[in-house]
Amino acid sequence: MTRGRRALGAFWAVVVLALVAGTGTLQWLGPPDAASVAAPATPAAADPAPPAPAATVVAEPFIEAPVPAAAEPIAATGAPVRTEPPAAPAPPPLVTPVAMPQQGAAEPRIAEPEPEMLERTRAGLVPKLGPDGRTSIRHYARPFDRDAERRPRIGLIIGNMGLFAQHSEEAIRRLPGAVTLAFSPYAQRPEPLLERARARGMEVLTALPLEPAGYGQFADPGDRALLTGRPVEENLERLDWALSRMQGQVGAIGALGRLRGERFAANAELLGIIQAALTTRGLLYIDPRPGAPTPARAFGRTVDLILDEPSETRSEVERRLTELEALALRNGSALGLLGNPTPFFTAAILAWSAGLEDRGAVLAPVTVLLRRPGTQAAR
Repeated sequence: MTRGRRALGAFWAVVVLALVAGTGTLQWLGPPDAASVAAPATPAAADPAPPAPAATVVAEPFIEAPVPAAAEPIAATGAPVRTEPPAAPAPPPLVTPVAMPQQGAAEPRIAEPEPEMLERTRAGLVPKLGPDGRTSIRHYARPFDRDAERRPRIGLIIGNMGLFAQHSEEAIRRLPGAVTLAFSPYAQRPEPLLERARARGMEVLTALPLEPAGYGQFADPGDRALLTGRPVEENLERLDWALSRMQGQVGAIGALGRLRGERFAANAELLGIIQAALTTRGLLYIDPRPGAPTPARAFGRTVDLILDEPSETRSEVERRLTELEALALRNGSALGLLGNPTPFFTAAILAWSAGLEDRGAVLAPVTVLLRRPGTQAAR
């Protein structure tokens, strides 16, 4: 028993000596430095998310701002931990307005309708000669340097504009500015389309609903058609109505879509009266019948080729465009007519015209292709 008590007393003596030694050591070291105390470990922070793209238009090129250096983490030993800097976030994209490409931004703009060149009739406002003798043929024409541009000239007229607004708008936006547009008098609210056409520098015509072959059977030119069975005065009133449906036209064409007024035009006297009325108003006339004589009583031209006959297919239009080009190269000029602004017709014209100048010809507005009344000589 005495030996056990001695062993227990020795154990407690050692414990007391260890505590005294530890306390003395802590007092000798002094209080701990707060900066040397390691903070509790926390999960590593994720890389900062890239900034959201700016919501406004960036007018100047984007310059990436310098990324501020992050504070270096401190290890428990007090030494900084070297880490790779996080990758800089990608710069926000330049915000630009989304807009359809504007073809011919530098193209000349057709003049706005001139009040002094309009006459008020029972049908509405119709063209007339200006006080200084100006004609619509010249005032609303697309500029063309006849002296500098001597290559063979090809004119294209697209009919039935305004009846199918979406197709018409696409044709105006995509086709070359030298293409001429024939607007139907039955089009509802053609003004926005006419304004776009003027901005592109495109000449416009009024499509006249002349009595066609097959009238009363399968061909319907509408309730305002000029008919062989109507009095001259009534036909002239209907002419005024058709002309009043738009302003700023250079003239008229005797075709409504694929209807080409064959029955009315076969009456030379009636057709001559209409041509003379157009001439007194400063307007040209285009005869849509290939092979017909040059207009006898108006400045104008006869169409050389119908592009969507005998079939209304893109392959037919492409074939006919090739024929029209060959005709122009042979004769110095050629004029083609397409009945409708169908999208695949528009695509065919675009593909064909892309290399036209490299092949030695040039597109020209219809006013460049005029001939004097009753002659075949170019004006």
